[in-house]
Amino acid sequence: MPKKKSKKSKLLKKNKKVKALKLKTTAKKLKLGKVESKTAIKSSSSSQDEKPIITKIKKQATEKKEYNIKDYVVYPKHGVGKIIAIEKATIGQIIIQFYKIFIEKEKLTLTVPINQQSKLRSISSINQINKCISILKTKPKIKRTMWSRRAQEYDQKINSGKIYELAEVVKDLNKNTDIIADQSYSERQLFEKAYERLKSEFEAVLNVSPEDVQKKMDKALGRTQILESAE
Repeated sequence: MPKKKSKKSKLLKKNKKVKALKLKTTAKKLKLGKVESKTAIKSSSSSQDEKPIITKIKKQATEKKEYNIKDYVVYPKHGVGKIIAIEKATIGQIIIQFYKIFIEKEKLTLTVPINQQSKLRSISSINQINKCISILKTKPKIKRTMWSRRAQEYDQKINSGKIYELAEVVKDLNKNTDIIADQSYSERQLFEKAYERLKSEFEAVLNVSPEDVQKKMDKALGRTQILESAE
């Protein structure tokens, strides 16, 4: 009989230990759950406290407008154009104000930022046009250098935007004739480019028809006499 009691007591002790371990593990789990919930509440509250980032749109460096709508200006690489609008646009979080310039000869619309308006120039005065006519009347100066080098110099003068240099190119490349055989292809191209650029500025300044401007220029270049004799 005493042996049976000892076995039962041992089993009871084991059961008590197992229950105690289970209680400890459940207590630990409850503690961990509480900690996780606290951290979750903290993170949610911190995310709520965070303010949204506001990106400010910067404005372009202010520069006073030199030109207005309907003004004629000269863009060196394209010639005479007319300002048709002054607009604003946001590019890369920066507000940019720019001119919209229509180049009639090339049927091209350019956008030039106001902070780059130094690239433009106003059209010439009547006195400057008269000086150009006197340049056209002088004898051409032809350098004894290779044509490739001279062509490069002429092209630089055409794209300089300076009206006197443009008149010099027209004068130097003028052959007093429209016969294609008298000029090389590249020479004629440069002449026509310079001639048309100068002609368009004459038209804008003098406010006369293209035909009248052509007559005025051809007379100064001595082209009319040869055309009349050819007829």
